[in-house]
Amino acid sequence: MPRAALLLLTLLALPFAVGGCTPVGVAIGAGATAATASQSERGLEGTAMDIAIKTEINHYLFQNNVDLFSAVGLSVEDGRVLLTGSVSKPEDRIEAARLAWQASSVREVINEIQVVDQSDIVDKARDTWIETQLETKLLFDGGISSINYDVDTVNGTVYLFGIAQNNAELQRVINHARNLDYVRNVVSYVRIKGGS
Repeated sequence: MPRAALLLLTLLALPFAVGGCTPVGVAIGAGATAATASQSERGLEGTAMDIAIKTEINHYLFQNNVDLFSAVGLSVEDGRVLLTGSVSKPEDRIEAARLAWQASSVREVINEIQVVDQSDIVDKARDTWIETQLETKLLFDGGISSINYDVDTVNGTVYLFGIAQNNAELQRVINHARNLDYVRNVVSYVRIKGGS
C-alpha cells in the first residue's frame, strides 16, 4: 500500500479510535477530519504524518511517566514539535525533550516547558480562558486562516505555533494574543508560508 494511502486510512480511522457513538456519527467525523486536514497548509498527507508523530510522542510520554504525559502540552507541524506545560523538576523538562526526539520523522524539538513549583488551579483556569478567547478571536477574524495555528498557554505565556499566510496575518494573531487580559508574554514559533 502506498505511504500516502496508508496515512489517509490512518487519518480516517481516528474517529473510530476515539470512540464515535454511531456509524453515522463516525462517518461524519471521519469526513470532517479529512476535509479539515485537506484545508490546512500541510494538506492531508502532512497532517496525517503530524498526527502520527504526536501519537508516537504521547505514547512515549505515557509509557515513561503518566504525570509527565499529563503535564506536557504538545503541538506538531511539519515534523516540528513544540513542547509546552509546566513541571516541578528540571529533569522532567529534559526527559520530555529526549522522548520527543525518539519519534520517527521529528525534524526539530522546541522545548518551552517551564519548571515551576507553584502553579495552582487559578493559573490553569486563566490559561484555559486565554486559550479559549484567543482561539475564538482567530476563528472569527476573516483576515486569519485559524486552521493553521495551534495555541498553548502556560502561566500567562501564550505560545503560537503553525504557518501564517504572510507577515500581516501573523501580526494580527500576535496582536489578538497581546490584547487579552492575563497575558504576560507571547512567544511565536509560527513560520511564514513558503519560508523555512
